Amino acid sequence: MKKRYLVIALILFSFLSLFVGVSSINPLDLLDFNSQETEIFLISRVPRLVSILLAGAGMSIAGLIMQQLSRNKFVSPTTAGTLDATKLGILVSMLLFTSATTLEKMIVAFAFALAGTLLFMKILDRIKFKDAIFIPLVGLMFGNILSSITTFFAYKANVIQNMSSWLQGDFSMIMKGRYELLYISIPVLIITYLYANRFTVAGMGEDFSKNLGLAYKRIVNIGLILVALVTTTVILTVGMIPFLGLIIPNIVSIFHGDQLKKTLPHTALLGAIFLLICDILGRVLIYPYEISISLMVGVIGSGIFLYLLFRRKAYA
Repeated sequence: MKKRYLVIALILFSFLSLFVGVSSINPLDLLDFNSQETEIFLISRVPRLVSILLAGAGMSIAGLIMQQLSRNKFVSPTTAGTLDATKLGILVSMLLFTSATTLEKMIVAFAFALAGTLLFMKILDRIKFKDAIFIPLVGLMFGNILSSITTFFAYKANVIQNMSSWLQGDFSMIMKGRYELLYISIPVLIITYLYANRFTVAGMGEDFSKNLGLAYKRIVNIGLILVALVTTTVILTVGMIPFLGLIIPNIVSIFHGDQLKKTLPHTALLGAIFLLICDILGRVLIYPYEISISLMVGVIGSGIFLYLLFRRKAYA
């Protein structure tokens, strides 16, 4: 899996994404700057492409960080309760801060996402039987508890439909002015690259890290803050995208190992490409209607996840 091939694939699928949709747009139509096609291209297609790239790269890197820090290949925002904690935070912001801006909602949701992820890591520290498959099962149970609490209070407040529509992963509503929050993923990716070697060392365990003079707790907290920040911005902008942070780092590690600084660019590129492919399929399978990105990634991602589980079991 060479980087240049990933870059070529990213360019090809990005170009395809710009010209696939209900509205027929020809590259030659863009020569007329005042045409309706050009307006749709700039207001809808370009923002949609940018949001797909940022969300795909961001969620994949978030999964990579969590797997590195937890030392488990099946831990990600999906299987560690991060998505469900963010969901609870969004509900709290909807109920208690009804007139809050998107940024204020993001701060509340971020606080819950970070608290939920930290709590999962604390639970992980107390588990003695650290089986590769047992740990994500604990995370899924933890996430389901948070999800049940969210559903209960949403039902009591009669906002279940609002929550469902808000959290359904979908790029069809992405337009200019509604996706810019995702730009937060860019500094997160830069910080992750700068701290890559520290995250790699931290992934070797607390005792080993301290022997090398690394501030283990601080590095772990920085990593979890980055994960919570990316997860929150993606959910608030696009909705929930399952399995992305789980399967992409695993696929990359099969070819390139676990050295985070080496695998980081491949993970970001492959995550963006995978989300692009799922989005394009969602647009063409039942054309002119669309299948939501959360459903497409959920179906394809769950299949890949099962393959990875059986593959690991076969080599165990």
